[in-house]
Amino acid sequence: MAGATSGTAAGAARMTGGEALRRLGGAQKTAKGVSLYSRFVNRPAGRVLAAGSYVAGLSPNQVTLVSAAFGFTGIAVLALAAPSWWTGVLVWLALAVGFAFDSADGQLARLRGGGSPAGEWLDHVVDCAKTTALHSAVLIAFHRHPEHFGTGSDGWLLVPLVFLLASIVTFFGGLLTEQLKRRAAPGGAPPAPSVLRAVALLPVDHGVFCLVFLLLGGGPLFRWGYGLLGVAAVLYLPVFLVKWFRELSR
Repeated sequence: MAGATSGTAAGAARMTGGEALRRLGGAQKTAKGVSLYSRFVNRPAGRVLAAGSYVAGLSPNQVTLVSAAFGFTGIAVLALAAPSWWTGVLVWLALAVGFAFDSADGQLARLRGGGSPAGEWLDHVVDCAKTTALHSAVLIAFHRHPEHFGTGSDGWLLVPLVFLLASIVTFFGGLLTEQLKRRAAPGGAPPAPSVLRAVALLPVDHGVFCLVFLLLGGGPLFRWGYGLLGVAAVLYLPVFLVKWFRELSR
């Protein structure tokens, strides 16, 4: 997660981009509970962006704002532009780059010696705003272009609202669980990640969700792809909630 710090990494001389990249390679979060996309695509991309941001002299909070700029640009294109294959590519690209920068801010914070509560607050608020705005933009697109998407029936307008509800509750529930549950003992070995779980989490990974916008020009194709991911979000939600409640009940 993002976080501003009061100085550069642990009083050391300023690193080159290559040195920063190597250090970041050894300072990654545990892969437990992370999908294959985030583990093998988004985190490595964020690592490169974090090293570049370090060389450019950016703070973690500034990187968070860069992530927000890309994300909200994609959201604005989705809500305001006519849906087409090229529009879908632009939306996907902006959202995917924004997601990579969302990983970079936390990695940069760790490289610089640790984050701050204000930085984490900014990161979470931006993430919540992007999630809310993105599903709202889909709702706007469905309403503005019913002929293209085949959303003339009001029932289809409920899909983004239900998807949004599941996404926000999942986001808040996971965040609150991390804040409330007991921390692992310092120095303990991180748990081994499960490949099966990493695959199972793909339908609810934000990077995979971004990919569905490549179908924007397909009209009904996008509607069904988005709807299926919405169904996955709704079905996974009670599983996550039960798991988190049990963890906090121990």
